Amino acid sequence: MCDTCGCGDPNVVPVEVHARILSDNDRTAGHNREHFEEAGVLAINLMGSPGSGKTAVLEATARAAGGRLRLRAVSGDLATERDADRLNAAGVEAVAITTGSACHLDAALVHRALHGLDVRGTDLLFIENVGNLVCPAVYDLGQTANVVALSITEGEDKPLKYPVMFRKADLVLLTKVDLSPHLNVNLAALEHNLARVMPDPRFIRVSAQTGAGVEAWLDWLEARQPVRSGAEAAQPRH
Repeated sequence: MCDTCGCGDPNVVPVEVHARILSDNDRTAGHNREHFEEAGVLAINLMGSPGSGKTAVLEATARAAGGRLRLRAVSGDLATERDADRLNAAGVEAVAITTGSACHLDAALVHRALHGLDVRGTDLLFIENVGNLVCPAVYDLGQTANVVALSITEGEDKPLKYPVMFRKADLVLLTKVDLSPHLNVNLAALEHNLARVMPDPRFIRVSAQTGAGVEAWLDWLEARQPVRSGAEAAQPRH
């Protein structure tokens, strides 16, 4: 149970205290957003269950980008730096955020992590949130957009059971679609359920293993990159 947001136990964080926590978080998120906007960075809050394929999607994104985009990431988990290590090995400069017991990232954790990651000259900053389909949706981190990775192995009913997460999503990546022939899953039903809860339903079927859908995902990202001006626009891409 998370000891910062009080999920699962309303007696741990009374309503008035929780409201103050969110208010403080929103101020820090605004500060983060100023940093991102000043640097001309597209910041993506990538959320999803443990094992939904968030890190694998980012590894595939780096492979598909082929150096045409400058990618950096902060990667959140309760313990270990494994995901950040994987991203660094894939060519995405990343730092880890270990939360201990918190089931989500908050704006202050992201802000502290940014001190170890220079976002200037970055095209895309991925904030890989802690694996969870509940609390991460509540906390503004200063991101430009929310993306949810939903593995087809999780079942067709997840959008209906966890609607807050999907209502907040600008895009859902339906991951591990290469496994579809081996599963009793109805992708059309899954997409129908997403459309029932998302205000503006947008989803892409992707496979980190085969690369299917990754180019469409990159197109979505590139279409949302802020326009750089002056010295920022003149910086060469690696």
